Amino acid sequence: MTYAPAAPAPAVREQGLPEPVATRLRRPGWRDPRLVTGLVIVALSVACGSWVVSAASRTTPVFVADGALTPGAPLTAESLRTVDVRLGSGTGRYLSAAEPLPADLVVLRVVDDGELVPLTALGADADVRSVSVPVGSGLSDRIRAGVVVDLWFVPEVPVTHEAGAGRPEPATLAKDVVVEQVDAQDGAIVVDGTVTLHVLVPEDSLPTVLAALSDAGTVAVVPVAGGVR
Repeated sequence: MTYAPAAPAPAVREQGLPEPVATRLRRPGWRDPRLVTGLVIVALSVACGSWVVSAASRTTPVFVADGALTPGAPLTAESLRTVDVRLGSGTGRYLSAAEPLPADLVVLRVVDDGELVPLTALGADADVRSVSVPVGSGLSDRIRAGVVVDLWFVPEVPVTHEAGAGRPEPATLAKDVVVEQVDAQDGAIVVDGTVTLHVLVPEDSLPTVLAALSDAGTVAVVPVAGGVR
């Protein structure tokens, strides 16, 4: 004999309890504050990223030295060239090529060839004077424009100097002077020959140097260790 399954008993609704209502999620509209806030944040992020990329790729023209610039030399367009650099806020420390070159400026310290020209290296006047110093012996190839040297005076030994008597001692003429220019005959830099150095002597040392140049003796040029300004 086959038995049919019994039908489930009907659910008994408790008296007095409300029937539950299913909650449905609604798609946010354009006036939803959360959607507006999200769009504003995305827009600001895109704008900030674009500004950062643009600022990082922006270049500024500045002047660099076209050859070594030495103290006391007037600043001219012929002694400079222009390059485009990305220095951010540091660009303001250098001479801008986006504006006309200021007039009546001189160099206050050495600016090497190819170096960006800092504003601190320029001024209205330099407290140095260019002096030509003839050197009768060969010089090291370290002696070039921009190198710092000491000037010494070596007195000439008198003809009447007695044997065994003390020789005149060399004396310092000026310390830490900058070589402005080197004039020499072919090969005179490394071998004996006639060499003329143009050095920038501070005004307070000028009388001593000029007196030594007219005295009997020679002027020796001694490079300063690490002496490049």
